[in-house]
Formats: sequence, structure tokens, C-alpha cells
Amino acid sequence: MLDRDIVQEFFESEIACSGLETPPDIEMSCLADTFADYVENDYYEWLKDNFKSFFNHNDPDWDWIRTQISSRQRT
Repeated sequence: MLDRDIVQEFFESEIACSGLETPPDIEMSCLADTFADYVENDYYEWLKDNFKSFFNHNDPDWDWIRTQISSRQRT
């Protein structure tokens, strides 16, 4: 789950920098919270896709995985 305060800060900064004007009937906090939900849903789908890829769609290449683990441990 995303830190809503960080999302709110990022969101408000990006809105200001982009020059977007939000409608007066939409509260910035509600808009940022809805955006955070949107990002979380997308992030979850991204994680699921990467999980499938990492484990080769349930046919894992354990030698490749060992190489990935080994390369992380060297850094």
C-alpha cells in the first residue's frame, strides 16, 4: 500500500507544475486519494505480471534465478 501523504505531496506538486486546473467541485485530497487507488491497482497488476515472468509462467528456471540472487548479493 502506498503512503498516502507522499502520494498527496507528489500529486499536488505535479498538478501545480503541469498547470492543470482542477474543477472546484473536486477536492484535491479526494482526487489524490483516487489517484493513489488507481496507481495501487496498476502496481498490483504489474507485480502479478512480473511474478509470472520471473517464474517463467510456473516453469521456473532455477539456474537463472540463482544467477539473479547471486548478482544481487554482490552489490
